[in-house]
Formats: sequence, C-alpha cells, structure tokens
Amino acid sequence: MSKQALSLYAQVEATEAANAETVLLLHGLFGMGVNLGAVAKALAAHYQVHSLDLRNHGQSPHSECMGYELMAADVLAYMDVQGIAQAHVLGHSMGGKVAMQLALSQPQRVSKLIVADISPVAYEANHTDVFAGLNAVDFDTINNRRDAEAVLAQHVQEPAVRQFLLRNMYRDENKRFAWRMNVAALEANYDAIKAGLEQEAVFEGEVLFIKGEQSDYILPEHRERILQLFPKASVKVIQNTGHWLHAEKPAAFNLLCLNFLAKS
Repeated sequence: MSKQALSLYAQVEATEAANAETVLLLHGLFGMGVNLGAVAKALAAHYQVHSLDLRNHGQSPHSECMGYELMAADVLAYMDVQGIAQAHVLGHSMGGKVAMQLALSQPQRVSKLIVADISPVAYEANHTDVFAGLNAVDFDTINNRRDAEAVLAQHVQEPAVRQFLLRNMYRDENKRFAWRMNVAALEANYDAIKAGLEQEAVFEGEVLFIKGEQSDYILPEHRERILQLFPKASVKVIQNTGHWLHAEKPAAFNLLCLNFLAKS
C-alpha cells in the first residue's frame, strides 16, 4: 500500500485584488469541496480560495491508505504544486482534523486556522448506519437517485443526511451509477478517521474553533487538549445549530470566518 502523497482535485475561486492571501477549505467525512461552497463564495471576495477534495473523496484519487498524517501530506503537496508558501486553513469535521494536523506538523505553512465543529480527540464510532446504507445500495439495480434514497432510508433516518450522501452519486465513464467516494477505504480506515491527533507539537498561531450549539463534537472536557496543542485558540458558538453549522447558519458562520481572518 502506497504511503505517498496524492494529487488532490480542487476548485479555485479568487478575488481580483492583487496580493490576496490564500485560504484552503477542507471538507468532512463523506463530503467534497463543494460542500463548503457558501463560505468559499463569501471568502472569495477577499481571498484566493481553494476548495479541496481530500483523498478517497470527490474527484481526488482513491487509496487503500488513510489517516491524518497522510491527508495533511496531500494538502502540503497541493500547496507545493500550486506555489502556496503559506495559507489560512479552514476545515470542517474530519477536514478540521486534517487542518489541525497540517498546522501542527508544518506550522510555518499555516497562517490562521479555523476548525469547524471538531476537536483533536478520538470519538466513538457513530457512522455504522451510514456505512450500512452506502454498502446496501446496489448500483446494478439502481436506476435513479430516488431508488438509491429508498435503500439509504432503510439505514439512515435523517433526510438531510441522505441528501448529503446522495451528492456523491454520479455516472462513471460507463454511464453506470457509482459513489465518488471510496466507501471500502473509508470503512477500512474508519478507526484512523475517528482517532485523535497524536502530535505533541504546538501550533502558536491564532486558531478559531466554531461550535454548533446543539453538537457534541466540541465539549468542555476537550478544552485541555485543545489548549495544549493550540494555546491561542478561541471558541465561538453558533446558536441553534448542529454539526452542519456552515450549512444551517451560513451567514453567521461566514461572518465569523471573515472577521477572524481580517483581524490583524
């Protein structure tokens, strides 16, 4: 199994302003760069915004190997190819852990860090039903998204989660429906995905954690570990939101990001 960095797919939205700083956007598990489209559009008025598809997601390459050191290395390789010496990095959920890993391992490459609704700690398994639903979809018998959703609904109760997963459904080069994400690799590496960050380095830059009030991904008991790794971290809470805070309250989320990045 190859441990080398992969060449990530990205979409770029850029301001016409000269010498604009770069922001990298990193999505969560089962997602794609386009999932952060609302914040990308808001930031693109002032920054060069690169929305990346992480390995085994979206249009980026598949690999049997996964883990935060590998995913951070992919992002670093992307920066090198694009000639990005330093960037602000915003990551949601799993992408937030990738962003934190990058900042801890390559602090000179990260200016400011925004972590959306995730902590650098290990979590219990909570995607069993999602994997069961994704594996139950038989694309030899699926004719449209409605058929796929009917199968997913037997395992995934929340309609919004089903619609999120169905964004990964596409027709391949043989005009056959398939998942863009590498479901087998995500499931095989799930222990590494839900693991905490083992880095003992410290990132001395400014970090903003944004928590959804109704989400339990950032809890008071995580505070010690957060400050151990990110001593300049601050936390903002968006009221009446869950884990998908950037989609549920985009105006509030975007404003927090813009204000944090603009602050000197």
